[in-house]
Amino acid sequence: MRISLMTTCLVDVMAPDVARATVTLLERLGHEVVFDKRQTCCGQMHTNTGYYTEAAPVVRSFVDTYEPSLDSIDAIVMPSGSCAGCVRDQHQLVAQHAGDSELEERAAAVSAKTYELSELLVDVFKVTDVGAYFPHSVTYHPTCHSMRVLKVGARPVKLLRAVEGIEVRNLPESDTCCGFGGTFSVKNDATSDAMVTDKAANVVSTGAEFVVAGDASCLMNIGGKLRRNGAAPQSVHLAQILASTREEPFVPSQTILGRAS
Repeated sequence: MRISLMTTCLVDVMAPDVARATVTLLERLGHEVVFDKRQTCCGQMHTNTGYYTEAAPVVRSFVDTYEPSLDSIDAIVMPSGSCAGCVRDQHQLVAQHAGDSELEERAAAVSAKTYELSELLVDVFKVTDVGAYFPHSVTYHPTCHSMRVLKVGARPVKLLRAVEGIEVRNLPESDTCCGFGGTFSVKNDATSDAMVTDKAANVVSTGAEFVVAGDASCLMNIGGKLRRNGAAPQSVHLAQILASTREEPFVPSQTILGRAS
């Protein structure tokens, strides 16, 4: 298949190794990965805060970037449940709010081909064992958008459990938010810090070496708290684990705000 990679703003700036891992994984599975250099933001920061009017030009730019290539690609993949959730759940709402029926129709066509990474692997490629090797203990944090908007369910865990050498440990209160929420963590910093403090404590309680998620933003938040507390677990993106093999193992220095970063 021919897959178009949308890296997302945060991955591009803060966690480029996640994008590299996504490409490595998809190419190892035999797929062609293309990258449209015109890509910018999906508009999630605007829509999550309720600025639909301001989000409309961003959504229009996103659609203008990807719609022309829909006939030449099989899917658009995003290594982010939150950004994929924005495209699938909010772009049409933004167009409706703007009273732009044409944009709404175009956004629907683009969103129909947009997938979060675990969705692409399990639902489109029909695989759970991607040939990965990761001889470490991990605990999985299901991010809010992936769980509540995209409803990815057990897909990431199925992928993790199929990894050779891995030990997946259950995370207490896994369905609670880590407190990031984009601008929420800035506008409500005390509440956000209380939430990530609880999340970090639950991660530590598992005794796992790594906390894994499908969103670099949440991992940045959790990993930052763990590091500031001097806690042992490191944060790693699902794509990085799935891209790791015996021949090319994961490098700890690529953790997202982990102790080795």
